[in-house]
Amino acid sequence: MTLRVPRRQWLQAAGLLGAGMISSQVQADDEKPVATKGRIQQSLVHWCYAPHWKSFDELCQAAVRLGCKSIELCDPEHWPTLKKHGLTCAIAGSHGFPKGFNNPGEWEECTRVLKQRIDQCVDFGVKRVITFTGMSHGLSKEEGAENFVKGIKEAVGHAEKQKVDLCLEMLNTRDDSHPMKGHPGYQGDDMEYCIGLIDKVGSPRLKVLFDIYHVQIMHGDVIRRIRQHKEHIGHIHTAGNPGRGELDPMQEINYPACMHALLDVGYDGYVGQEFIPTRDAWTGLKEAVSQCDV
Repeated sequence: MTLRVPRRQWLQAAGLLGAGMISSQVQADDEKPVATKGRIQQSLVHWCYAPHWKSFDELCQAAVRLGCKSIELCDPEHWPTLKKHGLTCAIAGSHGFPKGFNNPGEWEECTRVLKQRIDQCVDFGVKRVITFTGMSHGLSKEEGAENFVKGIKEAVGHAEKQKVDLCLEMLNTRDDSHPMKGHPGYQGDDMEYCIGLIDKVGSPRLKVLFDIYHVQIMHGDVIRRIRQHKEHIGHIHTAGNPGRGELDPMQEINYPACMHALLDVGYDGYVGQEFIPTRDAWTGLKEAVSQCDV
């Protein structure tokens, strides 16, 4: 997900400043990649891990050593560095999640941002851009849906023309403990609601960003939903639940089983690691990437 927050403010919210967690991760040059099977294309979500490396270049080196193919939701200024390391951007950021097409007052801004990012994606070969419903601000689900379907059509038309997918992310509204663990007030907090929006728009270029962490919190029954909505899934995100931490034995989601389900339905897109590190980031990433390398 994309949220425009001052770097220091975000780091304070995540508990990283003053905790000695912002440091360069050092790995041996001859270390073998963690992901070796290649059946799941894995990606790192930039906002989660950038604070733990001294530079974007070093984060790219870490991604390569992990066997990942992408660093996503990073600004276009970083895309040449990705290319230098043989990486791509699996999905590009756009307007932040507080704004979206459920609110007519935000249509113009969101359309402008999306069209500009779509054009930048074409220039670099990025295939997907994230988008959001926006916050409800008192709108009913029905009102928000009607507005969304009308408001996103211009951006969807541009995506169709440029052959770029827009991925609508469902977010949880239950966790109010941290600004990036849950999003109270977000309108698109139900997977079937988001799928309904996509069906009403009726474009093959509008898909769902299936964030397993958020789906688990709001619904559970993750694997059944992967199977049910396989035709709509454009991108995947991960994190441990509860807490949006590492994919370790202390959280409840069976990620290897979820990855097998994705393979079973023919999913060939990317899986973006999007957990908030609570300990050494490199160790947590190795564990997460290994869990998803099935």
